[in-house]
Amino acid sequence: MPTPASPRSTDPAPAQPRNPLHGLTLQALVTALVEHYGWEGLGERIPVRCFTHDPSVASSLKFLRKTPWAREKVESLYLFMQRDIRRAAASRTDGPPSIG
Repeated sequence: MPTPASPRSTDPAPAQPRNPLHGLTLQALVTALVEHYGWEGLGERIPVRCFTHDPSVASSLKFLRKTPWAREKVESLYLFMQRDIRRAAASRTDGPPSIG
């Protein structure tokens, strides 16, 4: 009698259409945050040594992979940044009504 296959080995990852972080790597998150806020701004928002003292993407990834609470803060800040960018874009396209 064959043994049942492990669900991890054959099943594709479950679809997560409503998860804005799905498919993004931690490296992509950190890189986007650094591009948007800079290392100094990132260190002000999430005050951890990997962002404030001799920061680099590699050292940040090493720390964040070992520290779940810090990774959650990075993910939350990334989502906040995305919402902020969308709001700013929407406000630029929704100008004041024209008088005419």
